[in-house]
Amino acid sequence: MRVVDASGKWVSRPCECQTMEREERRLSGARIPERYRHCSLESFEIFHGAGQSLREALVTARRFVDEFPVDTAGKGLLFTGSIGVGKTHLAVGVLRRLVQERGAHGLFCDYRELLKNIQNSYNPQVSTTELELLKPVFAAEVLVLDDLGAQKPNEWVWDTVALILNTRYNDNQTTIVTTNYPDLPAGAGNLSDAERAAREPTLGDRIGDRMRSRLAEMCVSVKMTGKDFRQSVKQARFG
Repeated sequence: MRVVDASGKWVSRPCECQTMEREERRLSGARIPERYRHCSLESFEIFHGAGQSLREALVTARRFVDEFPVDTAGKGLLFTGSIGVGKTHLAVGVLRRLVQERGAHGLFCDYRELLKNIQNSYNPQVSTTELELLKPVFAAEVLVLDDLGAQKPNEWVWDTVALILNTRYNDNQTTIVTTNYPDLPAGAGNLSDAERAAREPTLGDRIGDRMRSRLAEMCVSVKMTGKDFRQSVKQARFG
């Protein structure tokens, strides 16, 4: 489309429909699951009785979008909190805004699903390789890594997490992480079996203290506390 600019010259600019098409392609490329397609910062609900932490988390998410990419300088966000407080909603909301308003190339990645797909790639009957699966994870300008720590930890899991986080850290790529585990170090080593079973696992337990330390360098920690919103909605709907 040709328009007249401020100096009176005719210039070419993309029409609104072309801009929307590119935006839709970027959103489609981000692979946001259908369950979370509706999630935005505008639609994030702070339900009755919610703590101040949810309001502060929303403010932090909005400020992060406003400051990206210059003032964030490759830093990401680490959303921590119990199930159902809205961590994934905010993470997707940030991703959508960065794709739509900043033109960022983003990717949503479910942690547990990614690890299962990588393990499946070792099957000789599967044509997809580990490198092919990880390439978009490494390349994404903005990566949402959802539910970090959900997979039962072992040496292979820790090595894979280290590969992903270290690669993105070294490339100064923005990573947005959600986890249900408190951002605390591992500490079950000197406990009895009974004490270990009763103790709440931490992020350090699930991904190792070395990678937890790496996350502290990569991300601003956003702690969210409150009741399970999804359960509250169910109770409201079904009495």
